[in-house]
Amino acid sequence: MTDIADDQKFIQETVQNYFDGMYHSDADRLQKAFHPDAHLIGHYKGNLVNIPLQTWLGMIKKTPAPAENGEEYDMKIVSMDITGDAASIKVADLYTGLKFTDYLSLMKISAQWVIVHKTFYHEPVSE
Repeated sequence: MTDIADDQKFIQETVQNYFDGMYHSDADRLQKAFHPDAHLIGHYKGNLVNIPLQTWLGMIKKTPAPAENGEEYDMKIVSMDITGDAASIKVADLYTGLKFTDYLSLMKISAQWVIVHKTFYHEPVSE
């Protein structure tokens, strides 16, 4: 396997930890995917949200797992761009009834790919 193929495989594993962590409200799995100093920013239901990872993980722990609420699993990688030890991954995911587009910035740190930043958007909420 080439280095780029290895990197793609390990990035996909990191993103899968992100998807599974979200779908099961599993903060431990999410923590494996993220760098401890990661930040998340985006508009959520019309309000700008700019929070550190640990605050967000606390929110995830309090959110009923979509898997337990019967929500379909609808999460996928849309695109992947890797340059050296940096990567940008665009994903689409359904989470608590909202369709999100997330832009995940990853870095290869100590031979491990981790999410260092998440920027997100969700489609407008239906009233």
